[in-house]
Amino acid sequence: MYIKRALEQSIINISSSFPVVLLTGARQVGKTTMLKKLGGEKRSYVTLDDPMVRELAVTDPALFFQRYIPPLLIDEIQYAPQLLPYIKIMVDRERKNGQFWLTGSQVFHLMKGVSESLAGRVGIVNLLGLSRAEIMEQSHHSGFVPQSNELKNINKQAMPLDLKTLYEEIYRGGMPAVFVDKKINLEVFFSSYVQTYLERDIKDLTQVGDELVFFRFLTAVAARTAQEVNYASLAGDVGISEPTAKQWLSILVSSGIVYLLEPYFNNTLKRLIKRPKMYFLDTGLCAYLTKWTSAETLEVGAMSGAFFETWVVTEIIKSYYFQGKRPPLCYYRDKDQKEIDLLIIEDNKVYPLEIKKSANPGREAIKHFAVLARTPLEIAGGGIICLCNDLIPINEQYWFIPVKVL
Repeated sequence: MYIKRALEQSIINISSSFPVVLLTGARQVGKTTMLKKLGGEKRSYVTLDDPMVRELAVTDPALFFQRYIPPLLIDEIQYAPQLLPYIKIMVDRERKNGQFWLTGSQVFHLMKGVSESLAGRVGIVNLLGLSRAEIMEQSHHSGFVPQSNELKNINKQAMPLDLKTLYEEIYRGGMPAVFVDKKINLEVFFSSYVQTYLERDIKDLTQVGDELVFFRFLTAVAARTAQEVNYASLAGDVGISEPTAKQWLSILVSSGIVYLLEPYFNNTLKRLIKRPKMYFLDTGLCAYLTKWTSAETLEVGAMSGAFFETWVVTEIIKSYYFQGKRPPLCYYRDKDQKEIDLLIIEDNKVYPLEIKKSANPGREAIKHFAVLARTPLEIAGGGIICLCNDLIPINEQYWFIPVKVL
């Protein structure tokens, strides 16, 4: 069963503009499946997961490209960065767009080689797990922006989403394999996923000497999803140094496991807190690591609100990534404890959003939006993303926004 991905058109557009397309993302999000579907029979496919093929690529790149001719899809390119200079030579000689499609799930290994060898020749896009729009086969946002007209149009088309269904989606996450097989044993799936991640993506990193300690770190990060990063706390819980905690978190970010939401900073606002917030990009993996056994226990548990916020933020992130865009997102918090969960900033306009796991969060939830009047940004819309059933105005500018519009 193939699930149509929102990123498909972006891949086609980028391929028509660059000789090389690099698709990055965590394992099991569907990178290879999508590119093989788009490439069809016109594009050869080779995976560097195959030890014999990898050995050829590493030891004799010239012979590799005599055997595998473009247009070519190379899977897991990070295993043979020796190929990248040869790809540069070939694309400079041929000057044809779309010659090479590459995938990589170890971005922390890959990006240095890409930036050195293929600068100006490669379009880089990022794939995450399935979005709700993809699962429901709905039209996709070109990047979620909570403007009045946009919200009204989406709300008319959106499928209803009740609390039970929502937390089932949160609990299972967005891995395509989990969606396709409703009877899959989630514990076995995610256990295998983590083991593969540790053995194949982490084991080769010299700065990770103990996989068990790294697993504890991964679990500690999952337990802090939707919280500000506190390296001292993370390091203390795991038994590592703060520099190591910072380095390991950067690995989780680069390999598509975690997203860091940076704080808004403006020089005219001197008292802002500058620590990012971290969000797990797959709530199913996060639920496995934090040992929730069902959607029902997760919904009533202590982390229910954090998982709701994580799901909302990741759905908005997907709406940008899947259009080949960088998410223009940040959050606001100052030392006076005034906080806004999410700011979307585009074209010098800001759209503030609060995220509340409530059907009736109350108008006071937007009280901190007033601090944005001190910024040079124009407030152009926003509101409270919550569990209300319909789009309801708070005032002329802000809305109670039902989560189904995501």
